[in-house]
Amino acid sequence: DVAYHLMGSEPPQLNGMKATDQASFFVLGHVMEGLTRVGKDGGVIPGIAESWTVNDKGATFKLRAGAKWSDGQPVTAKDFVFAWRTVVDPATASEYAFILHYVKNGKAITEGKMKPEQLGVTAVDDTTLKVDFEKPCGYFPALTAFATYYPVREDFFKTRGEKYGAEATDLLYNGPFTITKWTHGAAMRFDKNPSYWNAAAIKLKAIDVPSITNDNNARFNFFKDRKIDILESLSKDDLPKALAEKFELRQHLDGSLWYHEYNFRKGKPTTNKNLRYAMKHTFNPQEFISKVIGIPGTVAANGLIPSWMNGISGKIREEYPIPAQTQNLELAKEFLEKAKKELGGSIPPLVWLTGDSPTSAKEAEYFQELYKRHLGIELRIDKQIFKQRLAKMSAGEFDIVSAGWGPDYADPMTFADLWTSWNENNRGKWSNKEYDALINKALNTSDQKVRMKAMMDAEKIGLEDLVVTPSFERTIMWIAHPRVKGIVRHQIGPDPDFYWAEIDNAAK
Repeated sequence: DVAYHLMGSEPPQLNGMKATDQASFFVLGHVMEGLTRVGKDGGVIPGIAESWTVNDKGATFKLRAGAKWSDGQPVTAKDFVFAWRTVVDPATASEYAFILHYVKNGKAITEGKMKPEQLGVTAVDDTTLKVDFEKPCGYFPALTAFATYYPVREDFFKTRGEKYGAEATDLLYNGPFTITKWTHGAAMRFDKNPSYWNAAAIKLKAIDVPSITNDNNARFNFFKDRKIDILESLSKDDLPKALAEKFELRQHLDGSLWYHEYNFRKGKPTTNKNLRYAMKHTFNPQEFISKVIGIPGTVAANGLIPSWMNGISGKIREEYPIPAQTQNLELAKEFLEKAKKELGGSIPPLVWLTGDSPTSAKEAEYFQELYKRHLGIELRIDKQIFKQRLAKMSAGEFDIVSAGWGPDYADPMTFADLWTSWNENNRGKWSNKEYDALINKALNTSDQKVRMKAMMDAEKIGLEDLVVTPSFERTIMWIAHPRVKGIVRHQIGPDPDFYWAEIDNAAK
């Protein structure tokens, strides 16, 4: 009862306290577990915590007595305290430390103003975890399903130090599977974890990753030759092949928002607003989606928050509509002339940082041609493997980067706080005091109307200053062989999720 699956890239970081990317979250979501986890329908279900209570001041989680680490020792409240303190410790330099700023003193600790021991989380006893909030946070239990909130056992961590998470043996697991094989850049295997508290519910014996590749042809052939059970996303070129093979196509709006992020560091030409506007006005999202993306159901993005997110009582874009982006070449040329004057007469070549997948290459070439034809701007494409692209984004080695953001929890704040000056994932280092103040206002109230208005006002500022040019909301077409049942696709949480998967050997 083994499910076979391909991964598109090597997980760059399996230390959950530092991970920031989908590949790492996919692995961590199968081998680790937080206080809660994401259920089949995307809601919050109990994980290591069997129950909890929440009010405006804080939350108390009751841990399962039967929760164990893969070496048989119990998972205790202390393991969460240790992990959370380590995340906010400036020495860790976690890019996700901000997600723990809901816990009292989290932000002050990250800024070096207080000690990690002052974080508002306490192990009352082995199975009781008490959390004090910095500000009201009704959706806190949903946050605890996220990798940055996973527990880490201090004694084990100290035996590994900097190597923690570097190899399969440098991790201690408390989730449904454990990593039993990891050939870097080539293959992985996750076997069912017999110590997992809910092991009886896990039907798969293992998830086997025979190859790590983002080559679409190779991936498609793996599926066609039945060497894998699921192809979690099809490229534009795969679609006719899948139809010819009569594979059953499935659709999944994966929740992610894609955009062109500009570099606002001193001396970068993209700090020029007129230049950003000139590029934005040459962009026709619908043409781009049909020519480059080519996946049915793909939605053009207009805002900094995707349209599927819920607002107060309906979808956010029904409650707070945003005009669609349209191409306007006359306007683009006007902005270009202003930009040239401000930049000393001409626009220098711009570096477009992107990934190494075929779609990334196609997108880069599309914009290279678009900007050259309409604006006379030269685009230099910097194609990097995933890990390297992340490193270059953090170091600011780009003018424009083609990037995307997937939601960490089911609230618009997971997108809205991305452009605050304190968020390490704001790789372009855009900074706006008014934006920060509005997000702080939304963070400091539990009144839904006040929160939502503040986030929407902030979004207007971000769009007006063009922190990024929104591009598209990703829809995925995927296929799976009938022998595997129960694979769940998430917008939030590990995707695809094999927690409920089982093998039906009678299926063809």
